[in-house]
Amino acid sequence: QVQLAESGGGSVQAGGSLRLSCVRSGDTYTSYCMAWFCQAPGKQREWVAKIDRQGSTSYVDSVKGRFTISQDNAKSNLYLQMNSLEPEDSAMYYCAARLPFLSTYDYWGQGTQVTVSS
Repeated sequence: QVQLAESGGGSVQAGGSLRLSCVRSGDTYTSYCMAWFCQAPGKQREWVAKIDRQGSTSYVDSVKGRFTISQDNAKSNLYLQMNSLEPEDSAMYYCAARLPFLSTYDYWGQGTQVTVSS
């Protein structure tokens, strides 16, 4: 059973940076497609960034040029480098994994809180 565990959240001032990490454990399959989602209070969970098994990345428009998604060579650690943070980025951030031939993310972490003050 795949398990995901996020860390690295915290409280920063606008313009600051955070690096989120997500450790995947429970199996040795390395071809998951991975993504970061966020959910602010009272809002739906939304996609932030994703990386496929070939390493291609995509971002929601609001974070392009500020956030970078990456993973280590073993593909067991996922990262989200968050720069130039804005108060609107405040949310719970989740990492998620899906099998490459499926469209839905079936594996989720517990989340890590990011709070950006103005």
